[in-house]
Order: sequence, then C-alpha cells, then structure tokens
Amino acid sequence: MSDHALRDTIKAAMKAAMRAKDKPRLGTIRLIMADFKRIEVDERIEIDDTRALSVLDKMVKQRRDSATQYEQAGRDELAAQELFEISVIQEYLPSQLSEAELIELVDAAIAASDASGMQAMGAVMGQLKPQLQGRADMGAVSQLVKAKLTS
Repeated sequence: MSDHALRDTIKAAMKAAMRAKDKPRLGTIRLIMADFKRIEVDERIEIDDTRALSVLDKMVKQRRDSATQYEQAGRDELAAQELFEISVIQEYLPSQLSEAELIELVDAAIAASDASGMQAMGAVMGQLKPQLQGRADMGAVSQLVKAKLTS
C-alpha cells in the first residue's frame, strides 16, 4: 500500500462524483483536494497518508466550529451545508473510536509514560496523537487525559 492511498481514494471519488453529476459532494471533495494541493505547493512536499489524515481532521474540526456558530446565529441552511461537508470528509477518515476504546488507550498511554500530574500531559498527548489521528476528537481526548491526570 503506497503512502498516497488516501489521496488516490479521494481522487477516484472525485471522478465518480463528476460522472454522477453529484455537485454538492464534488464541491466538498474539491475542497479537500485544494487543501492538499495548497500544502504541497506551500511546503514543497508530496502529501502522504499521515499528513492527509491530519488535514482531514482539521477540516472536520473547522466545519464543526462553523456549524455551531451558524446554528447559534440562526443560519440553519449554512449549518446544514457544514454538516453535509463533515459527513463527506468523514468518509475518508478511519472509523471513530468508542468511548471505552478511547479510555483504554488513554489509560495505557498514562501507564506507559509513568505519568502523574499535569506536567506529564504533553508526554501523554504526544504518545496518543499518532494513534488517534482522525479517529477521535483531540479536544475530547485532551479533556479525558486532563481528568485522569488530576484525579
């Protein structure tokens, strides 16, 4: 499996959306590809699956924030658009971890780094981030780690 499998999958999905004339889905996929291209041009690198996952994760987070703000402002049609884009982007992310799986991974990371107290939070998060990229909301993970370290 190449380092560009995720990107190739998204490119194939873009072609399929073009053939199906699915404009809303195509628009979202083009946003993903544009973000990938922007990073490749700005940083003069070729994006691999790890970086692609972090980009997709960031895109979902941005859209969640936007949807929340739109809902608070009473702009339900814009919030619906953001939620649709989230659903399309999440198709390319690995399946989300359950609460129990997340707690188990956090406990294992705390035990492995022999962490106690808040000063160990960075080390624990550093260990968890590569395992959880795209599979969990890192904000929620951070709150969970903080709760475990302070108790």
